[in-house]
Amino acid sequence: MESVPLERIGEDTWEIPVSFRDGMRVPGRVYADEELMEGMKGDRTLLQCSNVAHLPGIYKFAVTLPDGHEGYGFPIGGVAATDYEEGVISPGGVGYDINCGVRLLTTNMDAGDLEPRVRAVAETLFKRVPSGLGSQRKQFRLDEAELRALVEEGVPWLIERGMGRPEDAGSCEEQGSMAGADPEKLSKRALQRGLAQVGTLGSGNHFLEVQRVDEIYEPEVAKAFGIHGLDQVTVMIHTGSRGFGHQVCSDYLKTMDRAMEKYRVQLPDRELACAPAQSPEAADYRGAMACAVNFAFCNRQSVTHWVRESFQEVFRQPSEDLGLDIVYDVAHNIAKLETHTVEGVNRRVWVHRKGATRAFPPGSAEIPERYRGTGQPVFIPGTMGTSSFVLAGAPRSMELTFGSTPHGAGRVLSRSAAKRSFRGEEVQRSLRERGIHVLTDSMVGLAEEASGAYKNVERVVDVSHRLGIGIKVARLRPMAVVKG
Repeated sequence: MESVPLERIGEDTWEIPVSFRDGMRVPGRVYADEELMEGMKGDRTLLQCSNVAHLPGIYKFAVTLPDGHEGYGFPIGGVAATDYEEGVISPGGVGYDINCGVRLLTTNMDAGDLEPRVRAVAETLFKRVPSGLGSQRKQFRLDEAELRALVEEGVPWLIERGMGRPEDAGSCEEQGSMAGADPEKLSKRALQRGLAQVGTLGSGNHFLEVQRVDEIYEPEVAKAFGIHGLDQVTVMIHTGSRGFGHQVCSDYLKTMDRAMEKYRVQLPDRELACAPAQSPEAADYRGAMACAVNFAFCNRQSVTHWVRESFQEVFRQPSEDLGLDIVYDVAHNIAKLETHTVEGVNRRVWVHRKGATRAFPPGSAEIPERYRGTGQPVFIPGTMGTSSFVLAGAPRSMELTFGSTPHGAGRVLSRSAAKRSFRGEEVQRSLRERGIHVLTDSMVGLAEEASGAYKNVERVVDVSHRLGIGIKVARLRPMAVVKG
């Protein structure tokens, strides 16, 4: 594996100089402590960061966040901003699971209310919410005309059909409906794959988790987010655009590969396949990507609906009386047109976030008005047996990371290596002994997602906090987990 030179320029800041390889337009910028950096040296993360720095029109630096690990083209935990007119759009900078993201719900319950019924809640959630690749549990099936409407309109389409509260859409990034979605830019195969996958968790690291508040670091900010005290029960939903988004990415990687030849774009890795931002190919991808973004928002909205139904069934109270309000819903894998300050000038840029969470600071017009005094809510999930964190976007994110922060712990073991190291039954038993109920369709999948296969999420969050790109607000501990 090629050695990548690093210059340490701060406690948690490292730089790959432009002199490393001919064609680098900007440095690579990596945010990590020493232990996290050692993990990145074990795969192609740093090399991929340097490759991203070759993109036409890229500004400032190619960013790798503390959860960074090897991905397709871009490292997962990667951020890059390219010029609105002279830059490029790269599907590899978004990834296959377009708008994989996290939604957090708060409740009016505390852990003492839930503990006697936590097993019943977990089993009801497992029964109602389909998960995994081939789940036969409750499915939300659409015909093609309905799917086209859903991906064009997003969460408001579901709310109009009784699958949500009027205020839910306003608690999502993009208000749950990304503009520019164009179903005409979707392949027949993408539509076919999406017909039965709305409202499903999917496999891999996706989950539905019932938690309790374990620590509060910023009481006033937490209160603004609806977190009022220790032991309050929360629910976290992590899923994305499933096979629909995967097909969109697959389709447009082929389109972009041809576009590279057409526009004579040369890059060190074909996985970075891209097209000029103002080209027809880039416009078509954005139209299809926005459909997948809206699909994922609707996926999490449908799961939210069934979470509310499940709590209502177990506690025999209206879900509104139990709370189950959306704090926020944030995307991890997305490309968006934003305005950022570069060398003192406000510029319109295409921000690619792959395994990265938007973390806009207080005062940002793009976040809900109720959070403009605190900064945008950010959620960094743990790994079944470890904590998840609530953060608030902070001002230095705009300077250092184009308004971004990490999205999770980040893998240290491949799925095949995790299967060799762990057994699903042992993982489940160990968690149960700690009072964490885990239900899954796949013990193999449980082994793949064992906590030992991931970085230390506390370290990832602490780097974000020290850098001032996402400030710690609260820590959440798992009580019950439904795995995809």
